[in-house]
Amino acid sequence: MSLLRPLLLALALVAVPGAQGTCPVPADLKREDGTRTCAKLYDKSDPYYDNCCRGAELSVEPGADLPFLPSGWANTASSLVVAPRCELTVWSRAGKAGKTRKFSSGSYPRLEELRLGIFGDWSNAISACY
Repeated sequence: MSLLRPLLLALALVAVPGAQGTCPVPADLKREDGTRTCAKLYDKSDPYYDNCCRGAELSVEPGADLPFLPSGWANTASSLVVAPRCELTVWSRAGKAGKTRKFSSGSYPRLEELRLGIFGDWSNAISACY
């Protein structure tokens, strides 16, 4: 009986859509009309990978050049996903100033794990992107 309860809980979580907050697969970054989205930035991350890529999202279209992110998005992104055949370059200061990093295709659920200089990380540090 003690083994049955965790098994039933796991099955319930798998069966309920949206119960897990995992990041989308990079190949699934498409809009409803079928056009491609190059990257998505999310403002929520969590120590648990299943709870990352939540909250508000900012879609970056192919070829978009954002030296200044939209209002409310500067220094707030903490998770991101980059589609295949895309590359996202980010800067730590507005106007494409400061430190830079290139993200290739893939999912980056916790930007806290990516170093920015000696003491910093990329969580809540993205101010511009291309």
